[in-house]
Amino acid sequence: MDRIVALLTGTCFVFCSLCGCETASQVTDKTDPPTAVAPAIQQVSNSEPGPQDPDAPDEFTTTNSGLKYRILRKGTGAKPSSADSVKAHYKGWLDDGTVFDSSYKRREPTSFPLLNVVPGWTEGLQYVREGGMIELEIPGDLGYGASGRPPKIPPNATLHFIVELLEVE
Repeated sequence: MDRIVALLTGTCFVFCSLCGCETASQVTDKTDPPTAVAPAIQQVSNSEPGPQDPDAPDEFTTTNSGLKYRILRKGTGAKPSSADSVKAHYKGWLDDGTVFDSSYKRREPTSFPLLNVVPGWTEGLQYVREGGMIELEIPGDLGYGASGRPPKIPPNATLHFIVELLEVE
């Protein structure tokens, strides 16, 4: 039961906090302690991304879809497929630097099915392994498109994310 509640709560964070609906603010006010992370992928702090590899690339790779990504930490575990659920820590911001969502700020990673997020996440998370960290630059058509997610995400916005893949579930 706790796993189902955690999955639903995480999915709500990813979707509701981006669109600013009431449910997100109710869930965000949750005061449960942070979930423990396996020692091999434990972060330095739950409020900020963990360390990058010293040889992490400065340049982004661009896929055929237009997604840009760079692997900041390689990781050694499994790579997810689009059909998998994952547990991740992330921070998302707009071109102007405005942070619109952060599991780090909530001090709790989020679990969600990769098929239930924006296409840029579904594609991008398949490039990183458990324990790894990726930076994504998601063009509007792979994010929320022409509708955006007012009031936080304007139409056709490019979305930027740092994502630490903690577990393929």
